[in-house]
Amino acid sequence: MNPSIRVLIVDDEESQRTGLAAMVSAWGMAPKTAANGQEALDTLEFFTPDVILTDLNMPVLDGFGFLQRLRDLGDMPPTIVLTAYGNIETAVKTVHELGAYWFLEKPIQAGTLEVLIRRAGTHAGLSQENKVLERNLVYKGSLGTMVGNSPRMQEIFALLQQAGPSKAGVLITGESGTGKEMVARTLHALSPRKQGPFVAINCAALPESLIESELFGHEKGSFTGATERRAGCFELAQHGTLLLDEIGEMPMATQAKLLRILEDSKVRRLGGRTEFEVDVRVVAATNKVPEEAVGGGHLREDLFYRLNVFHVHLPPLRERKDDIPAMAEALIADLNRKHQCRVAEISAAVMNCLERHAWPGNVRELRNVLERAVILAGEGTIEVKHLPAFLQGMRPAATNGEEAATVTVVVADDPETVRFQIGTTVEEAEKGLILRTLEHTSNNKTRAAEILGISLKTLHNKLKEYGAKELGMGA
Repeated sequence: MNPSIRVLIVDDEESQRTGLAAMVSAWGMAPKTAANGQEALDTLEFFTPDVILTDLNMPVLDGFGFLQRLRDLGDMPPTIVLTAYGNIETAVKTVHELGAYWFLEKPIQAGTLEVLIRRAGTHAGLSQENKVLERNLVYKGSLGTMVGNSPRMQEIFALLQQAGPSKAGVLITGESGTGKEMVARTLHALSPRKQGPFVAINCAALPESLIESELFGHEKGSFTGATERRAGCFELAQHGTLLLDEIGEMPMATQAKLLRILEDSKVRRLGGRTEFEVDVRVVAATNKVPEEAVGGGHLREDLFYRLNVFHVHLPPLRERKDDIPAMAEALIADLNRKHQCRVAEISAAVMNCLERHAWPGNVRELRNVLERAVILAGEGTIEVKHLPAFLQGMRPAATNGEEAATVTVVVADDPETVRFQIGTTVEEAEKGLILRTLEHTSNNKTRAAEILGISLKTLHNKLKEYGAKELGMGA
């Protein structure tokens, strides 16, 4: 059960104070009262309210002066101004100039007041949680579930904190595996919609014939196989956030319908006769360069501008390797909980391997590698032997009886030389050569394919094959 909302009631009329306090208590909230602004300031020394109710006309220190003092002190809780008939102009001025949350005209309607207090209390709670997130950002280099101390990630965290509480559209770009859905979930957690649902749909994973049904829903009999009414993603995400992943793969006709929904906030199910309003924040993501997708006819230009109010671009992991130690620590803690393991740390040799790898699969690949290592280690320290063979090859050559890797990449004498230990299979050698060449070209696949003497398509197929095997899916 959530803690009760703490309410400070400031009014010079005793009957008003006691009546409001009784009403607030009946709603399960915790009230304190004060007879004027100065008494309220004294009360704040030992009572921290979530919401303040204050009259304007009071002796000693009136409501306007009280709010001015609160504003000067900083960290003012949401405040609802109570005003007598004929004093609306002053109340509106108070709201706009001093940042009060709302105003109500006396006599007070109980139902309206309760709704306002609860909304203001939610606002206060969200503000407090954002302060906690900000402290984590400063001290731990994290924002929600996202981790990163690099300057580029710090810039992204700052942008998310600005965009999160708003209703504006956000377009997230970046290579596959960089964590675009994690960004969308962080935006949701930072927003007033956090208590609502978060719904994600991958536009590339659905056939064109089904995507509109998934997005907008359908009525019974609207097409062959529609045996019952079904709610779409917009309905399921009501009062929450909808992530449209791989927006560049959405059919153009569907994009036109999506644009109209974003403009009108109304949806019609397939086969339906009427529209209904939806209150959904839409976040879109793509691994394509959006301007190129627009130029290539894959993304409507008007839809791009509608979604691209805030643009969050996630850099690939190879461009922020300084974040790997912190990310590895956070991932291991999560994987320990998932698999009931007790891994405490990773060895320096393992960290060396992780930092030398090019990570073509980005954060998703790092998580897969660490998940395998956590399961194999079980407890204690992750050692090189717990890594896949291709990553063991990221170590310098073994010396003085040190454990030898299956695939040894020599970098100390000649960084452009790859040497394999006797006993290495052809498959392991091929994989090690391809991944080492990608690292050498900073993941430029076209250049790597030229160096290796293979087609770009073959290189992509090989990388997909390696990723599938790491996930235990076979070739």
